[in-house]
Amino acid sequence: MGGVAQRGARPGMTLALAAGILFAVLATSILSGILGMAGGVILMAVLVATLSVSGAMVLHGAVQAASNGARFVFLRQHMMWSVVPPYIAGAALVVILFSLAAFVPDPAVVLVLVGTLPWLARILPKTGKLDVRQPVTAMCCGSVVTGAQLLAGASGPLLDAFYVNTPVDRFRIVATKAFTQTLGHTVKLAYYATLGGLAWGEASAGAVPIWIILAGMATAVVGARIGTRFLARFEDNQFRRVSGWVILALATLCIVGGLRQIIGN
Repeated sequence: MGGVAQRGARPGMTLALAAGILFAVLATSILSGILGMAGGVILMAVLVATLSVSGAMVLHGAVQAASNGARFVFLRQHMMWSVVPPYIAGAALVVILFSLAAFVPDPAVVLVLVGTLPWLARILPKTGKLDVRQPVTAMCCGSVVTGAQLLAGASGPLLDAFYVNTPVDRFRIVATKAFTQTLGHTVKLAYYATLGGLAWGEASAGAVPIWIILAGMATAVVGARIGTRFLARFEDNQFRRVSGWVILALATLCIVGGLRQIIGN
């Protein structure tokens, strides 16, 4: 618990490291553009392995806000706007609680929780029938997903549990998730900035240089555009089947990764 912003310092940014990070940004943005998910969790794992935790949170938030924002713009005509008010209400409640506590937890524990919930959503009949169009479900989604973003940086498997059984087409799912994720990652950036996690200078420990942030955001927009073009090649049944299995695979990776961190500490 505590101290995420100062944990896991890494060496400074090299050209080879920057190239690897930008490639990961492009690949994960394309994947998210196709499935509306998965890329954020994978990118977070890559960044945490190569940057300080504070640097990973800052870069991940900027890149994911750009990627999801671009994906929403490309698919905005499919947006389910009725989901937004209750989602924001749920998210705001969590942001207020976190801001009052100035709480920065150990992400390893949260990774385990994030990975567990999608499995519970599949195993329990009532939870497995979640429909994000229902106001109560959307509000719970806003609270739970925003909390996970503030705790662990990524919330993909958790978010997808609220959508995978919602009976709408893939375009509406991807567009709506993109909009709410843009909000969530922007909130994450603001939250960690107020706690000192946002550092722009090379000299600061764990800092991410501004040029890699800007390059990452631009790369994410390109990846989002490529991914949304591939989305049109999927059929709804195929999309739902593939995304469902990807959700559970990512959830399992989150559990394993979190447990390894806990055991390693």
